Amino acid sequence: MQTPNESTETNFKFAPVSNKSLTGEVIVRPSLNYWQDAWRRLKKNRLAMAGLIILVTLIVLAIIVPFVSSYDYQTQDLKIKNIGPTAKHWFGTDDFGRDVWTRVWWGTRISLFIGITAALIDLVVGVIYGGISAYYGGKVDEIMQRSIEIVYAIPFLLIAILLIMVIGSGVSSIIIAYSITGWVPMARLVRGQMLTLKEQEFVLASRTLGASPMRIIMRSLIPNALGIIIVQITFVVPSAIFTEAFLSFIGLGVKPPLASLGNLLSDGANYIRLYPHRLIFPTIIFSLILLSFNLLGDGLRDALDPKMRK
Repeated sequence: MQTPNESTETNFKFAPVSNKSLTGEVIVRPSLNYWQDAWRRLKKNRLAMAGLIILVTLIVLAIIVPFVSSYDYQTQDLKIKNIGPTAKHWFGTDDFGRDVWTRVWWGTRISLFIGITAALIDLVVGVIYGGISAYYGGKVDEIMQRSIEIVYAIPFLLIAILLIMVIGSGVSSIIIAYSITGWVPMARLVRGQMLTLKEQEFVLASRTLGASPMRIIMRSLIPNALGIIIVQITFVVPSAIFTEAFLSFIGLGVKPPLASLGNLLSDGANYIRLYPHRLIFPTIIFSLILLSFNLLGDGLRDALDPKMRK
């Protein structure tokens, strides 16, 4: 006679686990670090990639065209002044017979230089100022924040006019004028981010190991806030470019014969009815620059900080 235990062993047999049952444990994709994962998310954003492609194309053309063009940006030929787009002059000519195609790309180079340089100055000043303010806190933070409020209260146009009266108009004047107050938003953004980061365990560990405040700011806080800083930069550059265009449009920026998108737009607006090509082409390039930076900035914000995704 079989005992109950023997009957159970006879009726139930255990089969070995097959490899197919382990598919849930298979690693679907390799492990990615922060920047690799951000790039993966950015590539999935079609608008951001379109903005990146447009921006890279514009930068390449701004660098190459003035060198390979058959015409110099300031060479005049009154025999062909104010002609429309032709096979030789793709964007037509202006009232001095200068090639608008060459001048537009030269102006794009100048405007991008102003925007990127001003953004880099804002980056350095704003990050260091905001980092110091957040790290030390207390009275130091309060004094530094009151100083920011004073700087930000000064009208930008007043600063620009005073600088132009002192050192004259030009590229350097625009960069300096923008940088005097342009770093304030960056400083506030960095301060807010680092006020949160400085309470993290890795900062406490750095203090315990005897790291200096500047080392903690530069080696621990800033790298962990780099994502939001990069996003902010993509919005600072078009803001500086727009500022240059505005100042040049009202006659306070880059002066002819040097071309910038601002003074090209100003010149074109004066002849919009007679020679619309002089305004249309600079406007298209100017709009594409602002659009591409904003699309890229939105994409970077979503990629670097998914919590901020709309």
